[in-house]
Amino acid sequence: MNNYCLTYLFSIDLSSTQLSRSSKPTLVSTGLNSLDHILGGEGYPEKSAVLLVGAPGVGKEALGYWFTHSGLSQGDFCLYVTRLSAREILKDSKAFGVNYEQRVPFWVAGDGGQLKCDVNDLSGLSFNIKDILKKNNPRRIRIVTDIVSTLLMMSSPNTVYKFLSQLISEIKQHDAVVLATLEDGMHSPQVITAMQQLFDGVVEFRVYEEGLKFTPILRIRKMIGVTPSTGYYNFSFTKNGLELSAYAK
Repeated sequence: MNNYCLTYLFSIDLSSTQLSRSSKPTLVSTGLNSLDHILGGEGYPEKSAVLLVGAPGVGKEALGYWFTHSGLSQGDFCLYVTRLSAREILKDSKAFGVNYEQRVPFWVAGDGGQLKCDVNDLSGLSFNIKDILKKNNPRRIRIVTDIVSTLLMMSSPNTVYKFLSQLISEIKQHDAVVLATLEDGMHSPQVITAMQQLFDGVVEFRVYEEGLKFTPILRIRKMIGVTPSTGYYNFSFTKNGLELSAYAK
């Protein structure tokens, strides 16, 4: 994992690259000023589901760390649903400058959480998440999960699609935003497209290779309430944060 943490270093001409919103919905900060900016100024739309797509190790998990860290500092209820142990997430988050020592999310984890994350029991997993939502209503809720690719490897795409569709619908009944990661390269293009269709927003991470040079880039593939943009941004993790700049091949 990358040893760097995240901050706001933004050197783009925002008048020409910033995504514009057709309306002014309530927004929920990503926890990163640079990312908030290209999303229209303040973050993800309320009551939305956002998918982060990228290869393993590209750094997409860091967006989940900062999202929950920002929420905890604002008094939001934060739920982390992971196939990993809570200890593994805590260790990895520190590499990106996120320290949960004073405030921690509610864990539904493979190990070390308040509840066990059993990816073989979709009914039980759905029940636990819905129960947590009800118990914390009407607080603002932030959810982060890394189980989508695992579910797709263990169950049929149709089963996972139905499960996620029903769960996202339930989540949207609350003042909640969910952030989910999907591992690029593990699934067919058709499956990835189906998953992207389910979510209100998709943030796409890639690594552009030219000879021996590797350039990590991202784009907002879609976001509800945001005018579509085809622009990519260079991104890098620095000792101060997430640096974004306009990508030019």
